[in-house]
Amino acid sequence: MIYELLLKPMPWYIAGPLIGLTVPLLLIVGNKTFGISSSFQHICASVMPKKFPYFNYNWWEDGKWHLQLSLGIVLGGVLAALFIPENYVIDLSADTVATLQGMGLTNLSGFVPVEIFTWSNLASIPGVLILVVGGFLIGFGTRYAGGCTSGHAITGMATLQKASLIAVIGFFVGGIISTYLLLPTILN
Repeated sequence: MIYELLLKPMPWYIAGPLIGLTVPLLLIVGNKTFGISSSFQHICASVMPKKFPYFNYNWWEDGKWHLQLSLGIVLGGVLAALFIPENYVIDLSADTVATLQGMGLTNLSGFVPVEIFTWSNLASIPGVLILVVGGFLIGFGTRYAGGCTSGHAITGMATLQKASLIAVIGFFVGGIISTYLLLPTILN
C-alpha cells in the first residue's frame, strides 16, 4: 500500500501545504534556514585546514542539520534507484510528451529519457559540457546568490527576504532560458 502510494505523484493540495509547513517547523526546532548549498561549505570546513578563515568555525554545530538533510537526500536517491522499477513510467502531460518528442526524444518509457541519460551521451562533448560547465555554474551561482533554489524559494520567500525574491526570479528566468534556448540547442 505505502509502496504504491510513493510511486504516484503527490497531489498539489498535499505537497503544497507540506512544503509550506517546513518553514514553521524549522523555526520551531530552532533552524532558520532550509537548503542544500550550505552543506557544501560545511563539508569543506570539515576537511580544510583551519588557516582559511572562511572555513574556521564549528562546522558540526553550525551545519549538523544541513549535513543530515544532505545525507537523507543521498539515501533517498539510493533507495529510489534500488526500489523504483526500471519500467516505471512518469505521468507526463500530453503537451510535455509532444514537446519532448519534437526535440527528438522518443523513448519516454523510463524514469528519465534514455536518449539523454546514457553513459555514451554523458561521455560526449555536450554531455561533458552539461556536467562540468553546468555543475560549475550551479555551484558558483548558489554561493554567489547566497543559497540554492530550495533555500531561497522556501525559507527566504516565507520570511519575506527581498534578496530571495530577486534570486527566485533569476532562477525562473534562467530555467526558461535553459529550457527553451540552451537545451534544444544542445540536444540537436
